Amino acid sequence: MTASTEPTGSGEAAGRPAPVRLLFVGATVLVALALALWVLATPGSGAGKPAPAEPPTVGSADAGFARDMAVHHQQAVEMSFVVRDRTDDEEVRRLAYDIANTQANQRGMLLGRLDLWGLPKVSPDGGYMAWMGDSHAHDHGDDGIAAKNGALMPGMATDAELDRLHKAKGKDAEVLYLQLMTAHHMGGVDMAGACAQQCEVPVERRLAQGMVDAQRSEMRLMADLLRARGSSPR
Repeated sequence: MTASTEPTGSGEAAGRPAPVRLLFVGATVLVALALALWVLATPGSGAGKPAPAEPPTVGSADAGFARDMAVHHQQAVEMSFVVRDRTDDEEVRRLAYDIANTQANQRGMLLGRLDLWGLPKVSPDGGYMAWMGDSHAHDHGDDGIAAKNGALMPGMATDAELDRLHKAKGKDAEVLYLQLMTAHHMGGVDMAGACAQQCEVPVERRLAQGMVDAQRSEMRLMADLLRARGSSPR
């Protein structure tokens, strides 16, 4: 369902001015450095639960969160690259760049953790969010959101919605992106909040809580941007 983080089909790479290309090269270097630092972080340095003596198992909350959030983030990166081609509005383009850069970075960290633990990047049963227990079927805190028909996980857009975003232009693209990304963040906050409570590895719990805080802040910004365009979250 998701696409590569590299923009395709719209001329982004070919048409991007040189300074922006340099920013993307710099972002790639920062992602690599951040991943290296995160993988080398001391597991027992976090507060709260002690670090597990053994690496997480394939069915653990730590592994499940890393697998599922990597997929969830991939779609956010894809949608952000799409809207950057569909509008000239600098506010929305700047937000889209920040989301794409941040979530590509975090996705690399999560996949790096799975490599470090020697665990597969795909669930053995092919499903999603089983590690959350009953909470994935109901609202999890104030930000709970159900999965739409045709979406892999709560908050994720369907193929039909992604197709609409690819075809939209200008204000229509801005509004659709902000609505889809608000829902996407709601699903992300739900999942990250579960990891912040259930995961055993301190580094991963801190990352998850950071996602909750940052995405809630971005949701407030997106509500303001939608209001300025005479719309609101769906």
